[in-house]
Amino acid sequence: MAGIVFFGTESLESIVDFYVEELGAERWLEQPDCTILSSDNLLIGFCARENADTDGTITFVFDTASEVDAMYEHLADRARGEPVENDRYRIYQFFAEDPEGRTLEFQTFRHETDSL
Repeated sequence: MAGIVFFGTESLESIVDFYVEELGAERWLEQPDCTILSSDNLLIGFCARENADTDGTITFVFDTASEVDAMYEHLADRARGEPVENDRYRIYQFFAEDPEGRTLEFQTFRHETDSL
């Protein structure tokens, strides 16, 4: 089963530009007031609305800690802190915010996982 997570946004073009230009997502589908982006197996839709939906966390998963570190270096001004080991979940991660305040997580698993 595939899926898409949608968020309302007050600034459709600028939020889409952020995800494309800063995070490397690709425009997958354009609709009248929504843009659906893809990043590997993640589909995120942003739709022009009067209010931005900012609850929840959008997590980007990388294969290695060095990729997480590179994303941290790229987004250090938006990061809530440096990458850390999270022993409870056996991940290496950091958190940041997008321009509308959504929580973004960048992580890699420190254990084997099944392929998607």
